[in-house]
Amino acid sequence: MQKLIQWIDARLPIVEAYEKHMSKYYAPKNFNMWYFFGSLAMLVLVNQLVTGIWLTMSYNPSAEGAFASVEYIMRDVEWGWLLRYLHSTGASAFFVVVYLHMFRGIMYGSYQKPRELIWIFGMLIYLVLMAEAFMGYLLPWGQMSYWGAQVIVNLFGAIPVIGEDLSLWIRGDYLISGITLNRFFALHVVALPIVLLGLVVLHLLALHEVGSNNPEGVDIKKVKDENGIPKDGIPFHPYYTVHDLLGVGVFLFIFCAVVFFFPEMGGLFLEKPNFEPANSLKTPEHIAPVWYFTPFYAMLRAVTVDLFGLSAKFWGVVVMGAAIAILFVLPWLDRSPVRSIRYKGMLSKIALLIFVVSFVILGYLGIVPATEGRTKAAQILTTLYFLYFILMPFYTRMEKTKPVPERVSG
Repeated sequence: MQKLIQWIDARLPIVEAYEKHMSKYYAPKNFNMWYFFGSLAMLVLVNQLVTGIWLTMSYNPSAEGAFASVEYIMRDVEWGWLLRYLHSTGASAFFVVVYLHMFRGIMYGSYQKPRELIWIFGMLIYLVLMAEAFMGYLLPWGQMSYWGAQVIVNLFGAIPVIGEDLSLWIRGDYLISGITLNRFFALHVVALPIVLLGLVVLHLLALHEVGSNNPEGVDIKKVKDENGIPKDGIPFHPYYTVHDLLGVGVFLFIFCAVVFFFPEMGGLFLEKPNFEPANSLKTPEHIAPVWYFTPFYAMLRAVTVDLFGLSAKFWGVVVMGAAIAILFVLPWLDRSPVRSIRYKGMLSKIALLIFVVSFVILGYLGIVPATEGRTKAAQILTTLYFLYFILMPFYTRMEKTKPVPERVSG
């Protein structure tokens, strides 16, 4: 066996890669519970890929057969109901884990130099994940799938000059139809997963090149022993692979409880209208995207004024796009001399709290039907969301920070 490993390693450096990324990759010794979510994101990604492959074996990507094939999977395929619920619940779990992973990055300043590229790759993953989820949302061919896709694709029609042609190009038809379903299926099961996997690899390579951040925001590479090993670091394997098993166990307990007892989550994960076949002649009473898109949908609906001869719908699309785009430039907005929220001033802590509360409430406002009062609230919260980023260069530079220790504690 040893000779076989040596033979393979001489031609493909598996042992070298294992040592670089696992047994000799030194991570800070003070990781806390917030650092579970990176490995949990990998776990959910594997779940989505495996269950997705099995679902495609019985799925029919056509307007005539899509809904019936989903019902066939749920009722007649052995363990099909479990595969479908693992996949549908997994989609929501993916966004829960990713949002918490992003929050940890913002809280501990994991986007600051030299980790800007890690953050950029992470945001690209988030963007592709949103596209992947949107494409997959149409595939059950239920009422909410159909009309939700109709609303979102029609938003591109608000873009001046090219809007209508762009919407037509995305749909492949004048309305959402079997052609749209087929191309969304191809993108969902082939193109976007390949892009997603590539970005995940780049994200991890960039991370392991510069090293992981930690709750203290201290660079562990500065203090090394005579062998060049960081004194405040421990090998990722076996320490953190075993450590992460605790997070995996807790996550799987909650995840399985949702899958087996309330996979629809009261209509939050699987909406009631989606258990009806798509009908282009019958509009649901209230059309809203899945919960993980609703903060941005609330921002879109918050814009109600026409400006410069362009419709409110267009400006709503601009605001929604800007809300995601501004996250990409976060590393260059933060001018604080410290990374971690532990050592930043009170202004940064208050700003982060307002930002998180605003985002969560916007998520709720995007689910419920719009009223005058809810629209006003969405406008205020959207303003607060953007002010967090726009004012960041000022409040991070002017506030008084705490002294950062030379080495990590714990």
